[in-house]
Amino acid sequence: MNGLATRIDAPTLEIDLSAVAANTRRFVAAAQRQVLAVVKADGFGHGLADVARTALAGGATWLGVTSIAEGVAVREAGIDAPVLSWLNPADADVGRTAVRYGIDLGVPSLRHLEAAPGARIHLHLDTGMARDGAAPDDWRELVAAARQAEHTRGVTVVGVMGHLARAAEPGHRENALGRLALLRGVELARRAGLRPTIRHLAATAATLTDPATHLDMVRIGAGLVGIDPSGTTRLRPALRLVAPVVQVRRVAAGVGVGYGHTHVTDHPTTLALLPVGYADGLPRAASRQAEVLVAGRRRPVVGTISMDQTVVDLGDDPGEPGAEAVIFGPGDGGEPTVEDWAGWADTIPHEIVTGIGHRVRRSVR
Repeated sequence: MNGLATRIDAPTLEIDLSAVAANTRRFVAAAQRQVLAVVKADGFGHGLADVARTALAGGATWLGVTSIAEGVAVREAGIDAPVLSWLNPADADVGRTAVRYGIDLGVPSLRHLEAAPGARIHLHLDTGMARDGAAPDDWRELVAAARQAEHTRGVTVVGVMGHLARAAEPGHRENALGRLALLRGVELARRAGLRPTIRHLAATAATLTDPATHLDMVRIGAGLVGIDPSGTTRLRPALRLVAPVVQVRRVAAGVGVGYGHTHVTDHPTTLALLPVGYADGLPRAASRQAEVLVAGRRRPVVGTISMDQTVVDLGDDPGEPGAEAVIFGPGDGGEPTVEDWAGWADTIPHEIVTGIGHRVRRSVR
């Protein structure tokens, strides 16, 4: 390490909104449909309001969240674009809040429909995931009840939605089956007298790989922040996580590192301590494989990642407290990426970016 090393004083998550803007524009151009920007989970860990405003400026026309609380947060940030919330309990308070704040609701059941008088709704059909959405056997009853609710309870059926189970696997037959299931569901809704104007099924992966699923609107979440689950397209990552070296020590061969001595040095070396760990979002499962960038070189994480401490091996470099360690970033400078960390932890990039703890300082640019 040398005197030119970048110095910092606390773990910091750097958020590049220009990357979000560029990714949004790319999806708007690719889809040639309305784009709903999914800003759930605090904008995939990038900041709900910042990502929402950036995506709308980039051409998105809708915003999507899971909970009604997230939808309220969008409104309280002063954002007036259409908002859809699709994962809520069948609770009358949710329905009243949706109407009060002008938030559309995803409706997967009769109970949810009954709890949402006066609401704008998107009927949600299970198109092959056995998860959220109305089971196919319940769909006829739901669309008939929705038509009745339009007459008697002030409900407006705006759309029909579903999710694809295998969209990250382009060409998988389940995706074609999911699309057919949604189209059949829409046809049944129309036969019941409903006139939904927005059919939406595709998320990031399908938007990039399967134009037949685009329908009237696509929902982009992970893609906004640079993640392509299909692995077919290079998007711009929007995060860089850095932490300072807070302590350096020279150790001999045969020294155990961290809890359980899961690593024992086999030669004299220099160890650097970073004040960040699994409470901050570094997956403990990555302990034996992970690397970070210090002074322009990849350095291995040694020992087990602790709640708020991580040790890296600097080899024969002397080390310097206050120097910057790049935990992950876009990869342009040789640093590990979010995808690298996901691979080391046997998970997906989504879990890494949404898991960074709130005690990590945010820097938005």
